[in-house]
Amino acid sequence: MISRLIGMLAAKRAPQILIDCNGVGYEADVSMTTYYQLPEVGEQISIWTHLLVKEDSHSLIGFTTEQERKLFRQLIRINGVGPKMALTILSGIDNQQFALCIANNDIAMLTRLPGVGTKTAERLIIEMRDKIEALVGEIPAQQVSVGGQPIASEAIEALQALGYKAADAEKMISRAQQQVEAVNSASQLIKKALQSTVKA
Repeated sequence: MISRLIGMLAAKRAPQILIDCNGVGYEADVSMTTYYQLPEVGEQISIWTHLLVKEDSHSLIGFTTEQERKLFRQLIRINGVGPKMALTILSGIDNQQFALCIANNDIAMLTRLPGVGTKTAERLIIEMRDKIEALVGEIPAQQVSVGGQPIASEAIEALQALGYKAADAEKMISRAQQQVEAVNSASQLIKKALQSTVKA
């Protein structure tokens, strides 16, 4: 298994690159996200790789980060998502944006990606929901939505409805977010914010 390549970037023509490793040239396909992070031809490069083995060919996929490779490997395990579609997804959206789409059940955003239809988007959300945090890290609570509305924004609006000024409500929720490790609902944030106010 070829897991990583370190050498000189000998050529690049999207979506393929050529890396010279001590006189041996390795071709690899990359996502556009990786492509735009590449150095100039002739410079040193280090990329993570995934070896695709088929009956009639062996090919390498390259990634600038191990995180992107992990996401690619998880994507190709999903029924109906092959290597080509996985690269298309990674080319059209970065890891954090993809994670937000999954967390927010954002089918509309996913279907804007070439080749991703509604059924595929739904499958991505269902199968990636429990895995996405381990792949890309924790998603900020203020960006996670419930019914299309960010949790933090919903909590702030609720506090305003209770009579708190907007600025005070924002400060209260901000403090609550720092005190709660994993936020699953606006009510959880509101409860923590009110508890902190009582203690103060």
